[in-house]
Amino acid sequence: MRRLLKLLGILFGVLFLALLLVIVVAALTPPPADPPVDMANHGAGASSVQPSYSGLQRAWPPTNEPADNPTTPEKVELGRLLFFDPILSQGNDRACASCHHPDLGFGDGRPVAEGRSGPLSRNTPTLWNVAYAGKLFWDGRLDSLEAQAEFPLTHPEEMGVDDPAALEAELRAIPAYVARFDAAFGGGESSVTLANAVRALAAFQRSLLSQNSPFDRYAAGDFDALTPSQRRGLALFRSGATRCFECHAAPTFASDTFRVIGVPDDDPGRAAVVPDGQPGAFKVPTLRNIALTAPYMHNGSLATLEEVVDFYAQGGGRAFGNERVDVFVNGFELTEQERADLVAFLYALTDESGLPEIPAAVPSGLPVVSRVENPARAVAAAVNRGGSGQTVAPRPAMTITVAPGETIQAAVDRARPGDTVLIPYGVYHETVVVDISDLTIEGIPNAAGEYPVLDGRLALADAVVASGNNFRLGKLHVRNYKDNGVLVEGATGVHLYDIFAERTGTYGVYPVRSTNVLVERVTVTGAEDAGIYVGQSENALVRDCVAYGNVAGIELENTLNGEVTNCHAYDNTAGLLVFVLPQLTSKISMHTRIHHNVIENNNRENFARGGVVRFVPAGVGMLLLGADDVEVYANTVRDHSSVGIAVYSLTRSGVFQPNEVDVGPLPERVHVHDNTLANNGYAPDKALVEMGIPGADIIWDASGAGHRFDQPGASAFPPLLPGSSWPEFLRRAYGNILNFVVERAM
Repeated sequence: MRRLLKLLGILFGVLFLALLLVIVVAALTPPPADPPVDMANHGAGASSVQPSYSGLQRAWPPTNEPADNPTTPEKVELGRLLFFDPILSQGNDRACASCHHPDLGFGDGRPVAEGRSGPLSRNTPTLWNVAYAGKLFWDGRLDSLEAQAEFPLTHPEEMGVDDPAALEAELRAIPAYVARFDAAFGGGESSVTLANAVRALAAFQRSLLSQNSPFDRYAAGDFDALTPSQRRGLALFRSGATRCFECHAAPTFASDTFRVIGVPDDDPGRAAVVPDGQPGAFKVPTLRNIALTAPYMHNGSLATLEEVVDFYAQGGGRAFGNERVDVFVNGFELTEQERADLVAFLYALTDESGLPEIPAAVPSGLPVVSRVENPARAVAAAVNRGGSGQTVAPRPAMTITVAPGETIQAAVDRARPGDTVLIPYGVYHETVVVDISDLTIEGIPNAAGEYPVLDGRLALADAVVASGNNFRLGKLHVRNYKDNGVLVEGATGVHLYDIFAERTGTYGVYPVRSTNVLVERVTVTGAEDAGIYVGQSENALVRDCVAYGNVAGIELENTLNGEVTNCHAYDNTAGLLVFVLPQLTSKISMHTRIHHNVIENNNRENFARGGVVRFVPAGVGMLLLGADDVEVYANTVRDHSSVGIAVYSLTRSGVFQPNEVDVGPLPERVHVHDNTLANNGYAPDKALVEMGIPGADIIWDASGAGHRFDQPGASAFPPLLPGSSWPEFLRRAYGNILNFVVERAM
């Protein structure tokens, strides 16, 4: 018996040591972590120019000029000659300009490019403003203009050069080129190299800038630069109906993100370039000079801008059964007039003032491409007939009151920066577009304290669309709009206050890509996404607000330095969301404080039409999805059927696949403490039940590190959550072990 007890003691000792070893190893193992965020380029907040007449003037991003190839006039001129010279091709029969013709918007007017032995697989992209592109080609295979310039030179189906030394010898035999290379790079004849030819071509392409379109002049204060139709089209472009601006943001109207829009074909797109690329995802092209570059899409399958608009209106590839289409491509309804207005605005992005001259001759003496008639130029000239060439003269600030029988828009159009527009009590049926900076719009309540009403009659897309900096809007009742109540995009200084929004489509109030945002005393109900939404913004405070009867009550998405306090969210599908989502300009959701709110009884059935929120289960008080450095304290969270507070990884949520995610997906350093949690998780949604997750006050999917849950007595899944009283090594060990188990259980 004594020997048996001794053996058992040894066995338990071994097991204890093994367990201790596991804990030590787990404590010493670095937990999975997101890559560090580049805080200088996180993408949150406005890029608007300050001061500016309108909030539409945006800072241009840095160019892609590398340190080892600074642009000089000599390089640009050499690159121009080489661009038009067929000498760079194997048979001296085609130049860069053969496919990138300046008269065709630096495209070729074909559905797909013509190769040496027949059609290629993709449409020729424009070169306008390629200086700002971080990824080149439709699939983003290259990230420098120098590499892009070399690729077609040596590709057998394009320029076909198979002996760079022979090309260099051919160039050195031309004295004019030797002189040009020497002037650009120095070194005499030895400077004539393929590498320097590529550098010169890249320098020339960086000079192809389109920055003085009617839109740019409008943004600079020439408010006659756009026709009334184009102004309406601009409002549609940045509305929640079309959401064009989500991918095609000013000033480039392009993005280095890759999207699946579902153009029918079997091209793998980004998936053929990187292991985790999305099948069928392509780079978002610029819309600058888009009217000159038909046909459209990566395969040239759409002949006109009208066809492009119709394609998106139908929901992109969803109309063909493709359910993997990007979340921003949801389809929308447009009248014929609205369709014409949107296309008219796209023409307003036309500017060829920087068009380079086609040389009459090149040093090789080979034939140069001829000028080409592009009928779109005449159409653009006819459409872009606005503009006085003069910005609005300044004057002292004044108060403008909407006159009887006058529209709010008419009063806004009379306003100048610094003015206040007052709206007498009444019912107004219109969309108000605000582009000037330093403007206040405020309603005048009636004797009963009721606010003036903007009523879209469920026919108009948005009540207010604004981009002006230092914009204040308040004391209004907004109702019956199809897509948004109040949308403010790209502004620095946003104050929305004393607004009641009901049945406004996607969002009630919607400040996006803005900086220094204050939303207070706003009540929203009936939104098909989030009642109060702050997206891709920096320094945003939501306080003293009420959200009920929406899919999501309040949402902070990809926002830096957000705060929600003293708000009441009830009877929504989910009360409060803090998300980081992929494929957006902002790559961050960090430093959020949620405190002193009442979040209760958010059990409404999800009725979202589209977007990510359609995946949120009913009965969620608060969902932190991939968000970092979030502090949740002093809130009352109660009576939710699924969960009170949930902390999840973006990729573990089941909504996004790893190959779709270009942000850090893990929630990190979340601190939940001193909240009142009661009666949460009593009847969890079937989505949780199917994953074997019971309802609870707190659910953590074991992802991320640095979390602390200081909620004694709260029900939780897993039942044991790390708290502040735990030693750091034990929190790390527990998190690593739990994450290991969950990873293998999925």
